[in-house]
Amino acid sequence: MNKQEQLQKLNDEMAYSCTCELKKTATNVVPGQGSADADILLIGEAPGKNEDLQGKPFIGAAGKFLEEMLGSIGLSREDVYITNTVKYRPPKNRDPLPEEVVACWPWLSAQVELIDPKLIVLLGRHAMNRFVPGKKISEDHGKVFVHTVDGLGTRDFFVLYHPAAALYQGSLRKTLIKDFQKIPKIVEKIKKRKKK
Repeated sequence: MNKQEQLQKLNDEMAYSCTCELKKTATNVVPGQGSADADILLIGEAPGKNEDLQGKPFIGAAGKFLEEMLGSIGLSREDVYITNTVKYRPPKNRDPLPEEVVACWPWLSAQVELIDPKLIVLLGRHAMNRFVPGKKISEDHGKVFVHTVDGLGTRDFFVLYHPAAALYQGSLRKTLIKDFQKIPKIVEKIKKRKKK
């Protein structure tokens, strides 16, 4: 079984066993999409309306913007892996509750472990708070944090504004594009460091 098949199997098993309450109100599960061999794992907050209907992450306006930014650094959706802190849409697009994030955590941590990316890109404050708590996105966007997470060891995290925030607040758009451009150099640095 190759890594992509292992990831599919993991997602199928977790969709069956996940205890998140959001499962009861969601149309579809949204496990994530992309390459199991990705160097870059992008983690957002939660699926929205379009994602819930199609079972795929980041496919609305924010997803199009994310694809544009990936394209600007020579990547496509197929080159990275995209997922969320929770795998089901919260009703009326409300923020996920702490217990919902906790219920989906075994799934997300298993994905991180299996994909084993060089860099984890945290899209928005919810994803940031899950992995690098105590930070402020307004101050810490565009920064890399080397942080130890229980069960996942020490990882490199890069904090960005969520693409949806940039759609609602035009001034964040330029900031997000500028921060996003740093990704290739960050990945190169990590690769060099890990070779030593």
